[in-house]
Amino acid sequence: MNSSQIQHFNYIFTGAGLSALMTVYKMVLSGKFNDKSILLLDQDSKKTNDRTWCFWAKEETLWKSVVSKKWNSALFANENFKRDLDLKPYQYNQIRGLDFYNFVFNELSKHSNITFLNEKVTDINELETHVFVGTEESRFTCDYLFNSIYTKAFAESQAKYPVLQQHFIGWSVKTEAEVFNPEQATFMDFSVEQKGNTRFMYVLPTSKTEALVEYTLFSENLLQKEEYENEIQIYLKNLGADQYQILEKEQGSIPMTCFPFWKKNTKRVLNIGTAGGWTKASTGYTFRNSDKKSSELVTFLGNHSLETSQSIKMYSFHKKSRFWFYDLLLLDILYRHNESGSAIFSSMFKKGNPALIFKFLDEETSLIEDLQVIIKCPKIPFIKALFRVIFK
Repeated sequence: MNSSQIQHFNYIFTGAGLSALMTVYKMVLSGKFNDKSILLLDQDSKKTNDRTWCFWAKEETLWKSVVSKKWNSALFANENFKRDLDLKPYQYNQIRGLDFYNFVFNELSKHSNITFLNEKVTDINELETHVFVGTEESRFTCDYLFNSIYTKAFAESQAKYPVLQQHFIGWSVKTEAEVFNPEQATFMDFSVEQKGNTRFMYVLPTSKTEALVEYTLFSENLLQKEEYENEIQIYLKNLGADQYQILEKEQGSIPMTCFPFWKKNTKRVLNIGTAGGWTKASTGYTFRNSDKKSSELVTFLGNHSLETSQSIKMYSFHKKSRFWFYDLLLLDILYRHNESGSAIFSSMFKKGNPALIFKFLDEETSLIEDLQVIIKCPKIPFIKALFRVIFK
């Protein structure tokens, strides 16, 4: 496209990650946007297996065809105990990033009103009647823009809301010895040395000799690459895996914060995904929350037509819940006492009902059920956090 030309779209998505792809895919399925032009912009071509998503669900989901593995059982452990968690009625589902991208783009390619361009966004400028979007190669305008490009400075340049990271490096390995149980995922293993932080191993086995092994932290600062990888090596050795082949590597850093990203939403620009606060702040889980939020967004858009655009105000989309407040308390504790994560999660999982905990983490519990989970947690840290948050 010639840089002097400006092409107009009804909707532009800046960033084509999980939240954008889920939303556009559901827009297609709804059949309500066939006459609307949609542009997806991302500097990444989405051709590599750059991440793994997991989520728990009771029934088969829209994404069932790309689920590569399911588990009915999970392990929770710390230095003092291990507990096998019966997940029923839930199952823990794994989706490889590349499988998801291929699945969605295969469907989107069938629709001439949808365009994907592998270009880096450099400029977003909202005007009264439209939004201007610039890339390194092109210029566009749109009626409404959905942005999933995360701006670190928004959250990290303020002090009211703590900002931690869920950061990790994972190895997909094939071992010579049979050291894994393919019927059980390791949800959190806090038996690794904590070193003043919240640190755990996360293991997704697909056979007795193959698994994704991730060293994960909930903390403020990232580590040197060698420290993550050394811990993975130690963990594998302790499992009895002296000889193994590394098949793939992945790494990531997901912000954990209750910062109100939705306050950055405007009349014509809506922040989605991590950039919109769609990540579950207390755990860093993204897939399930994005699945719900994208469905809500498609319903929201379907109830407003572009022809009556005066009635659409993107900033009215978000609604804050009590679960945001629970997450705020936990993050306040972990920010001040980062080593306390093991004790808090262990108190929940040692005797708690696993299905109820997962329902709580999915923000689907009643107030009574909330209390059944919360009462298992250490009382004093949360009472102190409550007072700090109220009187801040």
